[in-house]
Amino acid sequence: MPEYLAPGVFVEEVSFRSKSIEGVSTTTTGFIGPCRYGPVTEAPDILTGLTAFERSYGDGQQMAFGATAQTTGANYLWQAARSFFEEGGKRLYVSRVFRPLSGAYPSDLTAVFGAAPYADGHGRLVVGTAPDQLRIIARYPGAAGNLQVRFNIRLGPNVLGALPNPGGGGGLVPTLANLADGDVVWITTTKAKLLNPAGGANPPAAVRLIAELPLYVARRSAAGAWTFTVGVRPEGVDAAVTAFTLADFALNLAPGTGDAIRPATLGLEVLAGDGRSLGAWSGLPLEPAHKTAGVPDGLFDLFSLAGPSSAGLPIVLLNAGIDNGSDLLKALDALDTGIDLKISQIEWDDAGRDELAALRKKFERGLRATGYLTGGNDGLLPGRTEYEGRADPTQDYATGFKQFESIDDISIVAAPGSTWKASERVDDVAAIINLLIAHAELMRYRIAIIDPPEGQKIADVRKLKAKLDSKYAALYYPWVTVFDGITRQPLNLPPSGFVAGIYARNDTERAVYKAPANEVVRGAIGFETLVNTAQQEVLNPEGINCFRFFEGRGLRLWGARTISSDPEWKYVNLRRYFAYLERSIDKGTQWAVFEPNGEALWANVRATIRDFLVNEWASGALLGDKPEKAFFVRCDRSTMTQNDLDNGRLVCLVGVAPLRPAEFVIFRIGQWTADQKS
Repeated sequence: MPEYLAPGVFVEEVSFRSKSIEGVSTTTTGFIGPCRYGPVTEAPDILTGLTAFERSYGDGQQMAFGATAQTTGANYLWQAARSFFEEGGKRLYVSRVFRPLSGAYPSDLTAVFGAAPYADGHGRLVVGTAPDQLRIIARYPGAAGNLQVRFNIRLGPNVLGALPNPGGGGGLVPTLANLADGDVVWITTTKAKLLNPAGGANPPAAVRLIAELPLYVARRSAAGAWTFTVGVRPEGVDAAVTAFTLADFALNLAPGTGDAIRPATLGLEVLAGDGRSLGAWSGLPLEPAHKTAGVPDGLFDLFSLAGPSSAGLPIVLLNAGIDNGSDLLKALDALDTGIDLKISQIEWDDAGRDELAALRKKFERGLRATGYLTGGNDGLLPGRTEYEGRADPTQDYATGFKQFESIDDISIVAAPGSTWKASERVDDVAAIINLLIAHAELMRYRIAIIDPPEGQKIADVRKLKAKLDSKYAALYYPWVTVFDGITRQPLNLPPSGFVAGIYARNDTERAVYKAPANEVVRGAIGFETLVNTAQQEVLNPEGINCFRFFEGRGLRLWGARTISSDPEWKYVNLRRYFAYLERSIDKGTQWAVFEPNGEALWANVRATIRDFLVNEWASGALLGDKPEKAFFVRCDRSTMTQNDLDNGRLVCLVGVAPLRPAEFVIFRIGQWTADQKS
């Protein structure tokens, strides 16, 4: 209650409406399995199309498992994502599982630089020779992590300018624009004293006429004074004799005249094996210790393992003896630039000025170098351990099913391809199916789509179903045949990708309470096994949903049962609709927590839930010709004991009359005479 302390008129806003409940999404899907590239430990991002999937998790090329890549097979996760989006799915999360050739994942990327293939699956490239080495590692494991890295070094515009002396007395003062501490610069000068150190016999006197000073490092003191120190200098020349300050420059007010200071920057582009760009960066500093506004932003800071902005970047850069920009240039020079950056004393005299000027022009156009990562691999075929996953709060990462536990809006889960080669990995396949079901049961508002192994006969799939019982899962048979655009051959795929997409399409075009069956399977050209009516009469009562071909009606999903032995929960749409109701009420009544637990709160809760269910009834989701027959909501002293109230519990009882699918449409036809009354 507001306080009224002074006499006056008070106008207050009040609401006479009950709180409202908004129905939650039921189409968001989570797939788990191996793929060619992408994060393993990072929290998944929502994907809204196949292009987004490929950008994060690689293309649809075949997978190759084992140290010698001897076990090859279709990329079932990519195929499932493609099918999901083709069938009508819109929102997808992916948890990538990866089993390294040895050890556990994640591993210490900095410790493995032996012979390829690398045990942790990450492609690698060492650029340069000791002690100046740049080590490049694919951020994520996989054969698709054998990336192409392109470097481009170029000079920017002149940052040195001149202004009239503000103190009077004539003369000019230098100005610098867009120059940072640690920048590597190329200096073009006409002032001889830059290279005429007092009492110095080295470099020779002829050097005084030099015009080009390549690859100096700009340093700014705490007081703001600039010093320029030679980076790549002639062999045998002491660095001290070539250091100078801003006062040493020849200045001119006329545009394009006077000395020039031009920063050299690095451009970097990373490409996948198929030529797709995974990212491009420009204007990167060459100096490893570079800072902007006091914040480290050198190459090794930006592409570090643990940098704040490095998550999701395709590569990691490790420093191995590169202390400055010139060391980095020397390392990159080992790639295919064709430019020798070891400048000799001869090039610093009069005769070498033209050579240095030509080198400067090449820097202006850009020096390009390309490297290729090798040794990345798909690891071993993942098993139970990888699918189960683990969470490490101290390291802020999770793998496997643990990743999905922190994502609230997932309603459908599947493990496409997890039953592949089931005959060779019986225990793993059985364990993964049970993990999938257990995950759906744990999260309550999810349904698991179970794939049978490939090549299963009717008797085999019945044996599989006999071991399963859950109201949170559904089993589909057989595998679906598509035309594979990669191999240009027919390919059998596990049903889960298609089914998840059909669920989403059904919910969008109709409603979650409508059974996701009697739906066309888009993209299918057939099924691994043709199931007839007599066979489905055996499979359907056991909770095995079938794909069927019907003459004139095409290829359709023809079943909507869970694998539960409880008759109350035998239909998929019923299980999913109740999950929708429960989760919507859960989210829509959070406001009631810690409110005074009395009649006013109970009435408000009743009104909130009743308004939501009235809308559901009006949309056709509930059985009954009036709301009173379709549902009831009780929240009063009849649902709560004094013990409940004393322990802070509000108990609300909700009953609904859901619609069940017309699974069997029966017409009874008999003889009729014209004079009979109906």
